[in-house]
Amino acid sequence: MRPIRLLAAVVIALLAVTACGTSNARTRPPRATAAKTAGAHHGAAAKPNFVFLLTDDLDASEISVMPRLKSLLTDQGTTLSNYSVSVSWCCPSRSTTLRGQYAHNTQVWSNTAPNGGFGRFYGKKLEDSTIATWLKGAGYRTGLFGKYLNGYPEQAPVAKTYVPPGWGTWVVPAAGSPYHQFNYTLNDNGKLESHGSKPNDYLTDVLNLKVRSFIKAPSAKPFFAYVGVYNPHAPATPAPRHAKLFKGVKAPRTPSYDEKDLTGKPTEVRRLPPVSKKEAATWDALYRDRLRSLQSVDDMIGDLVTALRDSGRLDNTYFIFSSDNGFHIGQHRMPPGKNTAYVEDTRVPFVVRGPGVPAGRTVDQLAGNVDVAPTLADLAGVKSPGFVDGRSLAPLMRPGTPASWRQAFLLEHGHGPGTRPPLKPPKSGVLEPPELLSPSTRESFYLAPYEGLRTGRYFYVEYSTKERELYDLATDPNEMHNLAGDRSPPVQALIASFSARLKAMRTCAGATCAAAEDAR
Repeated sequence: MRPIRLLAAVVIALLAVTACGTSNARTRPPRATAAKTAGAHHGAAAKPNFVFLLTDDLDASEISVMPRLKSLLTDQGTTLSNYSVSVSWCCPSRSTTLRGQYAHNTQVWSNTAPNGGFGRFYGKKLEDSTIATWLKGAGYRTGLFGKYLNGYPEQAPVAKTYVPPGWGTWVVPAAGSPYHQFNYTLNDNGKLESHGSKPNDYLTDVLNLKVRSFIKAPSAKPFFAYVGVYNPHAPATPAPRHAKLFKGVKAPRTPSYDEKDLTGKPTEVRRLPPVSKKEAATWDALYRDRLRSLQSVDDMIGDLVTALRDSGRLDNTYFIFSSDNGFHIGQHRMPPGKNTAYVEDTRVPFVVRGPGVPAGRTVDQLAGNVDVAPTLADLAGVKSPGFVDGRSLAPLMRPGTPASWRQAFLLEHGHGPGTRPPLKPPKSGVLEPPELLSPSTRESFYLAPYEGLRTGRYFYVEYSTKERELYDLATDPNEMHNLAGDRSPPVQALIASFSARLKAMRTCAGATCAAAEDAR
C-alpha cells in the first residue's frame, strides 16, 4: 500500500502546482493552496519581490479617480507626499529611475538625439549598470513590461528583438503605435508579436495579463517586475469599456488656471494669452480621456494584487506606484504639457505597500526618482554602485522619522552644451519640447533650460535667461506670487543661500549629492 499512497501523494502535489501556475486573477485557489505555494517559493528568509508600476504623464490629482489604487495600495501602505522627479520629461526621468543618477550625470537630457533618448542611453553604455543588472546579479527574476526609453529600438543600431542587459523577461513595444494602445508590435523575449485594433489588443490589458503570468510563475527566485504603462499620455486612449465614463468632467480650475496676473513669471510665460473657450473645451476633452485611460491601470492594480495574493507572494512583495513626470493643463495659462519646474509637472504620486510598510501613512520628507534604484537595491540587500546620486527610501517606509534627511531636491531641465532637439509639433495638441520659436503663439511655448530646487517649504529656480523664481509653498502652494523680485534683505539672503546650494547641487555626483542636499 505504501507505493500506492506515495504515488497518490505525488499526483495530488503535481495537480496543486499546475492549478497554481494556471489560475487567473478571477479564479482564486483555496487559501491552503496559496499558503503551500508561498512556502515552496519563498522559505523563511526569502528576499522580497518588487512590482514597480510607472505611469506616463500622470498629474498627482488624477489618482482620485482610481479606487483600487486607494483601497489596495494607499490605504494599505505609505504615501510620500513630497516625491518629485528631477526632470519633468519622459526619457530623462526614466533614465534617472533606472540608474539612480541626476540628468547632469546620465547626460540624458531629452527624448531625442543627439542629447537624449534610447540612443544616448545605449551609446553611453548606461544599460550595463542599472537596477535590472544589479538585481539579476543578485539572483532575481527581472522583467520589464511596457514602455522602456523613448526611441527604443530605432535610435540605436540594434534589432527590434534587442533585449538590454539585466532583463530576463522583456515585453516591450518595438514598433507601431503603443501610445494609441492599438496596432503595435511587442518584442516578447526576442519574438515579435503583432497586435491589432480589437478590444483584447488594448496594450495596458495585454501587459496586465503578461505581468500576472510573470508573477505567478513557479520559481523559487524573488522577482522584480517593472511595469511601464503608457497611460495617461496623449492621446490618452481609454479601453473601449471605459470610453463613455466621466461625461461633462472638466480639467481642474485650480487658482493658477488661466492665471489673471502673470507678473513675476518668466517672459516665456508672461507672453501667453488668456485661455480661450475653444482651448478650454479641447483641454477638457483631453482631461476626460486621461481619466478614462487611467481606469485600465486601476484594473491592473487590482488584478496584480490578486495575482500576488493567489500565488502566496503578496506579503513579501513591495508594490510601488508612481509616474515619470507630472502634467499641467492651463496652469499659468500654459497649454497641456510638462517640462517645467512647477509643482504640477515635478511633484508626482509615490505610494508603496509591502513588508513592514505602515498602512494608511503619509510622510512629507523630500524624495524623488533618483532614489528608486538605490531603494530597491537596499531592500534586496544589494549594494548600489558608487555612481548613484540618490538614497534608499527604506527609512521613510518604516515607522518613525529619520534623525536626518535631505533638505533640498534638485530640479533640472536642459539640452546639454549647444544642442536643441528639432521641433515637430505633434498632432495630439500636447506639447513635447520644441526649440523656442515665435513668441506670439501658445503652440511654441517652451521654458528655457533651468536648474532649481525644492525644500520642505520653498521652490527656487534659475533659468538660462537669468530670470529667477522663488515661491513660499506654505503660503502660496499654487506658485502664483514670485518673491524673487522682493529686494528686502531677508528675501535676498534666502535667494543667496538657495543659489549657493544650487551651485553645489548642479555638479554633484555620488556621495557629494547627499552632502549638498543634507546641508542645513
